Amino acid sequence: MTLQMLANGVSFAPTSLNPVQLFLDADYVVQAVMAGLVLASIWTWTIIIGFSLKMGSVQRGCDAYEREFWEARDIDQFHKDNKGKDLPSVRVVAAALTEWRRSTSGSAIDRDGTRQRLTTALDGAVVAETDALASRLNFLATVGSVAPFVGLFGTVWGIMDSFFNIGAQQNSSLAVVAPGISEALFATAIGLFAAIPAVIAYNRFSHRVNRFETRLYRFADRFHASLSRELEV
Repeated sequence: MTLQMLANGVSFAPTSLNPVQLFLDADYVVQAVMAGLVLASIWTWTIIIGFSLKMGSVQRGCDAYEREFWEARDIDQFHKDNKGKDLPSVRVVAAALTEWRRSTSGSAIDRDGTRQRLTTALDGAVVAETDALASRLNFLATVGSVAPFVGLFGTVWGIMDSFFNIGAQQNSSLAVVAPGISEALFATAIGLFAAIPAVIAYNRFSHRVNRFETRLYRFADRFHASLSRELEV
């Protein structure tokens, strides 16, 4: 029965959407849009996974370092033993100690000036560390805001191509226009697939970076207070 129906030119409608076939049947412009969005989605997930692992490692490392830091009796020796660690807290301490040595190396110490320079050094180090952590999040924000419009461009182009085919074939049958519209709408679907995780991840990670920045500021303020007490001796 099936061979006879095929011989008579009867075709079967697809029972499910095939993303690969939709891509292969699309116009070259729509294919380029889809490919770009897929690459953006892959890079987005790479950033999401990489940032999650990095942020977890940084927070655990800073927790252990700061706990040992406040238990140490000799801050200078503790810093020498741990200065090779790639942690924001270590670099914040390094910035403060560098400024402390410069400001207290002379015979006459300007206590108020030293406190102000320490504040500037600590604040600058905290900002630099949080900026470094958040540097890759800009890509997530870009994908989240641009990807839907790129997908919409592919959809509009595909629909324009479908209507052009209607005019060229002089046939307004739904069977003529439907495949092209399906391929065009698939571009918007890929755009949303790339944008939604990017927006969610950007908001979540921005919140984590802000919380980590607040935590670094608390650590810096406590260390500043400790150094300030040394000036009163």
